[in-house]
Amino acid sequence: MSLRHRVPVSTIMTKNLITLNSTDQLDTAERLFKEHQIRHIPVVENDKIIGMLSLTDLLRISFADGAYEDESEVETIVYNMFTVPQVMAKNLKHVSSNTTIKEVAEILSENEFHALPVVENDNLVGIVTTTDLINYLLEQY
Repeated sequence: MSLRHRVPVSTIMTKNLITLNSTDQLDTAERLFKEHQIRHIPVVENDKIIGMLSLTDLLRISFADGAYEDESEVETIVYNMFTVPQVMAKNLKHVSSNTTIKEVAEILSENEFHALPVVENDNLVGIVTTTDLINYLLEQY
């Protein structure tokens, strides 16, 4: 077995995280998704992760698909009907920063989510996504 198989997830995870609080509004989340061109935002309380909001979750509730005159108005109404904790994924799996990339790949391939929080001593230290994994694989070629 080569050493490459033991590469820890900390080498590919995103460390400078964009996060949300449970009290944030969903339109704040939408703005962050767009501004930072990301697809997953951890929801934290005092550095502890309590959930993960994905762009897919947000799109699922903002079902405004052009049937309305002013889509942004409808989205605002819809976003005000829900809270971040209602829409976010809870009961998350998480990994530690020394979990190998291979183990992370196995977890992501067996589940339908596309991002894993990386946690040390109960504190969120990073997030790893399927995109991070693919980019890592491409670098190997």
